[in-house]
Amino acid sequence: MTWDDRPLRRVPLLLAGVVALLAAACTPTDPGGAAPAPSTASAPGATAAPTTPAATPAAPPPTRTGQPPVAGDWHVTYGWAVPATPARVEHWVSVPVDPQPGEPLPPLVQVQVQVGDHPAEGFGRISFAFRGPTPSYQVAYVDRLETEGQGTVIELPATADLAVRFSPAQAHDAHGRATATMPPATIGYPTLRGWAAAGDFEGQVSFGLGVARTVAVRCSESTRPDGAHVISVDVRRD
Repeated sequence: MTWDDRPLRRVPLLLAGVVALLAAACTPTDPGGAAPAPSTASAPGATAAPTTPAATPAAPPPTRTGQPPVAGDWHVTYGWAVPATPARVEHWVSVPVDPQPGEPLPPLVQVQVQVGDHPAEGFGRISFAFRGPTPSYQVAYVDRLETEGQGTVIELPATADLAVRFSPAQAHDAHGRATATMPPATIGYPTLRGWAAAGDFEGQVSFGLGVARTVAVRCSESTRPDGAHVISVDVRRD
């Protein structure tokens, strides 16, 4: 190799170095010196993957507050069924209801057959009003109606006996006097024929309804303008 050949071989190497320096000088960097992130743009003609929008959470269902119902707040608690076994509606009651000399249990203040028979709506109704908190209650068809604490059979003017029991409750005051105004025992509607008191004993107040035959029953609650809590028992009218 001669001296004249050496420069010719160095030229490509020098040119490659200059090109590398120019490329490095033209590469942009952020203020911190980091190179920019590679582009994520799609190539021409490419289709972007579909995106799924975030689901909107469903609104929570409305809940009843713990506040006492207002006057006229009628609502069904047991709807049109045959209670072959006791159907019970629970209410928590703190006893005593009133300090002495008040009543220890929610006193029954009135039993009444409201309005009469309801042929258009298809039922007969009997209602029980309580002063103070609403007691728990249950309804059930029974083979025979018996008095609380004694077991004496009560005869009703119908084929089917529907027992209604409230607890804790009482139907007398501190002197043993009845606190409720009672309607006549014979009702005489097509299905709801009559009623009878079945006991006021150890915090339980019981009644029997004489029903022409075993039919569907509905229970509901409401509040009167005077604050009394009303429990209604409706009997289907066929």
